[in-house]
Amino acid sequence: MNFNLSDEQKQLADAVRRFIDKDYGFEERKKHYESATGYGESAWGALAELGLTALPVPEAQGGFAGKALDMMVVQQELGRGLIVEPYLATVVGAYALGLAGGQDALLEQVAGGELKLAVAFNEPQARYELNHVRVTARDGKLNGRKVVVVHGGQADQLIVSARSSGGDADQDGISLFLVDAKGAGVSIKDYRTIDNLRAADITFQDAPAQLLGEAGKAFAMVEQVADYAAVLLCAEAVGVMDTLNAATLEYAKTRQQFGVPIARFQALQHRMVEMFIHAEQSRSITLLAAARFEEATPEQRRRYVSAAKARVGQAARTVGQEAVQIHGGMGVTNELPAAHMFKRLTMINTTFGDVDHHLGRFAAQPGFQEAA
Repeated sequence: MNFNLSDEQKQLADAVRRFIDKDYGFEERKKHYESATGYGESAWGALAELGLTALPVPEAQGGFAGKALDMMVVQQELGRGLIVEPYLATVVGAYALGLAGGQDALLEQVAGGELKLAVAFNEPQARYELNHVRVTARDGKLNGRKVVVVHGGQADQLIVSARSSGGDADQDGISLFLVDAKGAGVSIKDYRTIDNLRAADITFQDAPAQLLGEAGKAFAMVEQVADYAAVLLCAEAVGVMDTLNAATLEYAKTRQQFGVPIARFQALQHRMVEMFIHAEQSRSITLLAAARFEEATPEQRRRYVSAAKARVGQAARTVGQEAVQIHGGMGVTNELPAAHMFKRLTMINTTFGDVDHHLGRFAAQPGFQEAA
């Protein structure tokens, strides 16, 4: 398989990078996350103008039918800017609507940047297990609670997993629903997370809901959507690590100790090389997962995605912690971008499955024990 990016993908990456460099500096980002909405309306409009909101949407609904590899290219560049806009939540939601089918009008609005989405899969007891669903669906009404819904408070529509039948941990009986985030029976507690993005805990009390797809048969679709989100998060983490590595090297070149820049110390040089290796390995395994995403069988997809999420999570933790150590006390101050990168990497690791979860999931795939 050819893993080289196409000319179009390179042009797309360049366009996003120019936007980040020109219009999304560190101080501009701060204004966005400190605003009442938690993101920049102007930045969201710019993402739509660049065609990024239309990228994952099918061509029939005004989009570009971008694949996971195209989205990886975008997410990597957006990671460099640590964007706080609800882009990831919206494109993952659009992917879910595309899988479910029958939502052409909503997808057209997403493509134009007129509609924001969020996926609500996580529950308090679930520990990343997508089949652990206690939100119930009866007669078109949802009851129950979802937690840490990324940008749930900024969404216009929510895509919610709920149980139509079966026990709490059964895969059968799970359905997918579309819920108006501002509608009756929906209570949203919005809050800022440690990386200055937003998340929400959402309670449903007889909330009207529209079924997406077949009732009780949505688990495979929920899992595929979560895997898609995990790949995009890995790509974002690679972008963050690239920027953090560059910032750490630049700081080491200017920080003086014993009359010389600390970048001259061989021990620190070795540590920064290790940071670079972690980022490059993360890039490679994320590229593999993204490039194979659409063509893989469900079992193959689980292996690719979990391998990537586990490896990227390990790398993100190492790169983030080493960067803080090399920066010293400045590495954890809000005045320095490095601290914000470290926090974002920490949150990426805990979103849609952490290292332990994905190592376990990888090991549970058929053939792993025989190969071992």
